[in-house]
Amino acid sequence: MRAFIYAGGRISPDNITEHPKSGDLTIAADSGLRNAKLLGERVDIMLGDMDSLGDTNIPEGAERLNFPPEKDLTDTQLAVEAAIVRGADDIVIVGGLDGRLDHTLSVMGILVDLYERGIHAIALSGDNRIRYIKSTSTLLPRSGYKYLSLLAADAKVKGVSVEGCKYPLSNATLTTRLQFAVSNEITENCALVSVKKGGLFIVESRDAKQ
Repeated sequence: MRAFIYAGGRISPDNITEHPKSGDLTIAADSGLRNAKLLGERVDIMLGDMDSLGDTNIPEGAERLNFPPEKDLTDTQLAVEAAIVRGADDIVIVGGLDGRLDHTLSVMGILVDLYERGIHAIALSGDNRIRYIKSTSTLLPRSGYKYLSLLAADAKVKGVSVEGCKYPLSNATLTTRLQFAVSNEITENCALVSVKKGGLFIVESRDAKQ
């Protein structure tokens, strides 16, 4: 089952192409409700400590899961766990990237955790879309995102190769201290990204409108 989790932070609605279909689960994590409403999406579950909602009304019929402000997990992490308990094996996080840096880094950590648990996941805001892979290959279709960047998630990531891009890579080594595979561009219909050893964040991005 696929689950959409709406987190807080700025989004670019016109650039978001991922929307829930019938049968998908939708969860709003606290202020992520505003983003769900901005996109015109239904909300099946409203979750969080509700400290950032202000006067935003919770949709009628939505299941409500309340948590105290003093808690170990973020609202987005709680939403992920709620989705998994309900059978989600494919998760799309909308929001949580273009706002507070600590929330962005937390979302990136969630992507790593979900990958290690065998759950497919991406996070996106309309201007950025992020996924995580480890010691494998993935095919990325050319899309509305102009840039493709690869960021080492481990101290040393070996055997990184990229095909179908303006700046190809072959068996390169990336480190967290030397992130040189940034601002590439997909020039073919698809890009093939491969890594032999280590974890890699794949970031598709576009310049935000001012």
